[in-house]
Amino acid sequence: MQTLERHCPAKINLGLYVTKKRSDGYHNIETIFYPISLSDKLIIELNNTTLFRCNLNILETKDNLIVKAKNELASYVNLPLNCHISLEKNIPIGAGLGGGSSNAATTLLMLNELFDLRLSKEELKIIALNLGSDVPYFLNPVPSYGTSRGEVLSPVNLKILYPIVVINPGIHISTKWAYQNISPKPTQAFTKIFEVEHQLNISKLQNDFEEIVFQQYPQIAKIKSSLLERGALYSSMSGSGSTVFGIFPEISIAKEAIKNYPENYFAYLHSDEM
Repeated sequence: MQTLERHCPAKINLGLYVTKKRSDGYHNIETIFYPISLSDKLIIELNNTTLFRCNLNILETKDNLIVKAKNELASYVNLPLNCHISLEKNIPIGAGLGGGSSNAATTLLMLNELFDLRLSKEELKIIALNLGSDVPYFLNPVPSYGTSRGEVLSPVNLKILYPIVVINPGIHISTKWAYQNISPKPTQAFTKIFEVEHQLNISKLQNDFEEIVFQQYPQIAKIKSSLLERGALYSSMSGSGSTVFGIFPEISIAKEAIKNYPENYFAYLHSDEM
């Protein structure tokens, strides 16, 4: 049986502005998606039956985005697409790192290859957007400026050469709750950066979700404060939380900063030096 194995990368958001509530119930945003080395592993094998397995049993449901992606694609091409799918989950769940969206997009790409469906990038993007606003980004996870729901993407010439510490306290934050409680406001943050300053000054970026999330979960605010106290040049929450990341000037400082968080916290160090 033919088998494919791929890694599904996580992302962080460099700035996240919620600018408008749309008539379709979604929100317009502005953000920069930035991929990091933290990833899940996905294995898909052609088979006569369909089966989905995961190292986390709670994810083995029909509502998993991998299962939904397979079913959406099967419906689109009117074929059963029988296969066995195995997921090794490493990215925290409900953490603002895009793990589920990355799984879904990678599933679409792998099935398109395995079954030689020859669907175009635009066709895959249509299916991806039906699965979630972040899913289209992971069809080509390079640093990108995202607008509309996040699916209108423009690659940006950006490479963070500093180590990035990622901390997640194990709190699951509902994206639906976050958007229901946020007050959209127009911004010219990225317009100023791209058109006036002609460069990205990350220190000027902010995440609009921090205000409501920090009020509800003060321990997440404490993570941001602690990363800055431990030497981060910049720190921000990713997505609608609950992950907070810090960009550090040196690998030695980052390695020291990642120590001594509670045992139930998830901690990860992304660095090109490692």
